[in-house]
Amino acid sequence: MGLSQNKYCSRGIWLAFKDLCLAGPLPGSTTCVLVLILASLYLLRVYRQRQRTTRIRGPQSPSWVYGFAKTVIDSTATTELYEHWANEFGPVYKVPHVLGQSRVILWDPKAISHFFARDTWFYNQTPFNRISIQLIMGRGVMWADGESHKRQRKTINPAFSAAAVRSLTSIFHNVAHKVMIAWDAEIGSNSGSDCAVIDVQQWYLLDSAGIGILSHDFGALDGNDSDVAQVLNAFSSAAYVSHKLVMLAQGFPSLLKLPLPRKQFAQTLNLTIGKICQEMLLQTRKEKETGGADQGDKSCLGLLLKAEESGEGAGLTPQEALAQARVLLLGGFETTAGNWAFIELARNPDMQTKLRDECLEFGSTPSYDDLTNKLPYLNAIMNEVLRLHAPVTEIPRLATQEDVIPLSKPMRTAAGNFTDNVCIPKGTEVLIPLAALNCSVSMWGPDAKAFKPSRWLKEDEGAHETRETLHDYRHLMTFGNGARMCPGRLFALAEFKAVLFVLVQNFVFEMADGPGVKIVESLGFLPRPSVVGSTETGCSVPLRVRRYEV
Repeated sequence: MGLSQNKYCSRGIWLAFKDLCLAGPLPGSTTCVLVLILASLYLLRVYRQRQRTTRIRGPQSPSWVYGFAKTVIDSTATTELYEHWANEFGPVYKVPHVLGQSRVILWDPKAISHFFARDTWFYNQTPFNRISIQLIMGRGVMWADGESHKRQRKTINPAFSAAAVRSLTSIFHNVAHKVMIAWDAEIGSNSGSDCAVIDVQQWYLLDSAGIGILSHDFGALDGNDSDVAQVLNAFSSAAYVSHKLVMLAQGFPSLLKLPLPRKQFAQTLNLTIGKICQEMLLQTRKEKETGGADQGDKSCLGLLLKAEESGEGAGLTPQEALAQARVLLLGGFETTAGNWAFIELARNPDMQTKLRDECLEFGSTPSYDDLTNKLPYLNAIMNEVLRLHAPVTEIPRLATQEDVIPLSKPMRTAAGNFTDNVCIPKGTEVLIPLAALNCSVSMWGPDAKAFKPSRWLKEDEGAHETRETLHDYRHLMTFGNGARMCPGRLFALAEFKAVLFVLVQNFVFEMADGPGVKIVESLGFLPRPSVVGSTETGCSVPLRVRRYEV
């Protein structure tokens, strides 16, 4: 009997039992027999499920309470840990998690492709993630699953199409030139010195994201202080994150709803950003009603409003439009990749010189298509930064039903047998370790941990067959894949390259505390780089910047 047939058979027997009970009182012996039959069917179903479930190998738990959750959070070599387990236990293995639970880790590329093909339908957000996302961003596209996710994603996709981003490229260039002017002024204010120490952890993308997403210039680069910058800067701070609470909440997600500092911070963030987005939405609606708004508005906000008005069922509700605006605002201000680009170029002056030469040789302001196709070393730098420094390090999901996951090659199970697929039961938590896969030796070769932009150039095309089976952006896991692949990736890539193009043409930068300074990632909501023991007070990542002179 097939799986679905077995399910419907059990349901049919239960409905028949209910009908008998409603028809009239049953003799005690008959009731006992029916209860016994139902209990037997249930136990048989559980037994068959256990027989079908593949016994997966994995490391022994160091703690029933925390499992390996604490080890993964505290470890500075998490990527090596995941790969070590894959080499020892196979490309699909289980890792003990909090309160005696376990997670199934997918390392096999065919299994990962299968997972992403079924994301949002057969694999949903975990209860912990659903509550966290709702508290901070509302019930937008990141929160939704299934049909709701499909509908919301369809409405926001036009805002991030290549055509939409192409029309915003000039905004990115304008803001990059404003950054150049601000850095020039900073250097000029240092009398007797031809350089200045600048913290790259500043919100240098605030204005471009504000204009491109909300049709609003926050004026941050003109010296205007903004509550947005303060709130979003705190978003990545570890100060409001209790790691023990986060770990325990994996087992009891309702803990996130308690009036603790984490929830209070989430509410503050939600209210502050929500208020800004709501004001922008109301202002744009009012301008459209009075004919004052530019009907050709190509900002993300303008396209969101078109989606909201696109019709019943297919469009967004006002609450969903507000939730999407919050998601887009947070995503647009995410500068992790940009920060790491400056760090890597400061650490590698030869690469910085090569990139500068390419940008100077190009000369004119590049269009969107130029940024995409005509600056190979700029693209190589960007791809390598995204590979080594993914802002989202892992994706956890919950299986909504039993699934059989195919493998690219057979693996050994805990029973000692070999199998070319893995069967997991409903309710299994599955995890894709994005950052670890991006640095995997099996996919990227023995120099996988090194910053090597040349791997993206034609003269260094040594692509590994394992990597080629991943069909996401440039075989990278940074943007995810499938239905939940980052919708703003084209926006982020164009913004990233436009800013870097202008700044590397005009400035030379190096680490203020020397090239060998230790840099760690914060354990906030998003990982952010910061220098350990910097001599520059108040700076997370201080760079010594001077004007480039021919």
